[in-house]
Amino acid sequence: MNKRFHVTTFGCQMNEHDSERMKGMLESIGYAEVAEQADADLILFNTCSIREKADSRFVAHLGHASAEKKRRPEVLIGGGGCWAQSVKEEVFSQFPFVDVAFGPGQVHKLAEFLTSESLSAQGYFEFEGFAGDLPAKRAREVQAWVQISVGCNMNCSYCIVPSTRGREVSRPFEALVAECERLAADGVREITLLGQNVNAYGRDLRVGGRPVAFSELLRAVDAIEGIERVRYTSPHPKDMREDVIRAHAELPSLCEHIHLPLQAGSSRILKAMRRTYTRDRFLDRVALIREHVPDCAITTDIIVGFPGETEADFVETLEVCEEVGFDGAFTFLFSPRRGTTAAELTEGLVPHEEKVERMQRLVEVVQRRGHERAQRFVGRALEVLVEGPSRTDPTRLRGRSRHGKTVNFTGLAAPGELVEVEILSATSQTLRGEESLVARALA
Repeated sequence: MNKRFHVTTFGCQMNEHDSERMKGMLESIGYAEVAEQADADLILFNTCSIREKADSRFVAHLGHASAEKKRRPEVLIGGGGCWAQSVKEEVFSQFPFVDVAFGPGQVHKLAEFLTSESLSAQGYFEFEGFAGDLPAKRAREVQAWVQISVGCNMNCSYCIVPSTRGREVSRPFEALVAECERLAADGVREITLLGQNVNAYGRDLRVGGRPVAFSELLRAVDAIEGIERVRYTSPHPKDMREDVIRAHAELPSLCEHIHLPLQAGSSRILKAMRRTYTRDRFLDRVALIREHVPDCAITTDIIVGFPGETEADFVETLEVCEEVGFDGAFTFLFSPRRGTTAAELTEGLVPHEEKVERMQRLVEVVQRRGHERAQRFVGRALEVLVEGPSRTDPTRLRGRSRHGKTVNFTGLAAPGELVEVEILSATSQTLRGEESLVARALA
């Protein structure tokens, strides 16, 4: 009987990608996935450490796994990802029931550990290769993540990523194009390119004696027959250059959606964060996007309550949100991360109650402007990639537009189909509509 595994994933899209690679690798050595930890011989956690909340959630899950280990001593428990990398010196002393721990650059070592003749607690934390080179078990047949780089050369004062995922390393251009061609041949219609600073891709590569530009990769993937949508995440505003923005206007497959992390609307706070751009530079990038791709959806990330943020600084963030009119935003209360410069700041700390009050004001602006922006879709027919039944109403279908908007609609389509949907109404988060049966009949 095959051994069985269960994976719990925390955090970002890169972690979702890495988990798909873990699952594919485990199945290649004879393991089978199960839905419940209680049925698994191997309980795996792919961890995140970008926010304090992610750490707390994971530690709570580890407690449940520890109880399972007491009930079944033979079960193996493993932790991979950024949290494991960040506590590599203490992981086995703090959590002695963990059998194997590995960082993002050592996913392949899990198979080596499981197939060794004798199992004893092991940790693997030196970067050796890309998880993208491993077999994958995709969550959806027609959508795929493609890891184009790892690591980040930025030095944002609040961010733990450079210490957990290391310096930027780009995967070879030809290998990426070949992977996308294989995915297209396997029926994938939408590809999302992944990197910690995705649009810095290629600066450490040389083709014909010169660096490779991210826009060149976008054009190469766009040219692959069968790939109908291309997305990418996450870019950095300093690297959002005109060639990439023009690619959105010129390449048929490149979606009308750009995620552009703001983090703060005050240039003073951006400098303290070491973000390397100012408020004006960010707004210049937005203006360039709107010039070349007027219908582009722009989403963002914002941190509330960074040390030293005054009420005046926060108001500047609200002003940027009003001016830009983001289609959506991921908003976070500042939480100090071990080993970062911001964690050592002791002056100008914002009380928790004040952070919460500011967050409420920010969410009101983001949602109001997002709702206003979403009204431009009402009355239009949008191309929607069907993902499955609606999470809130099983009689409806759910999919995603090229703008990254979730669309709940009535229709006859199957998961994986691209269909035309007439949009009837819109909130800040979702669109509602009905499939165009005329378009289906003509097709």
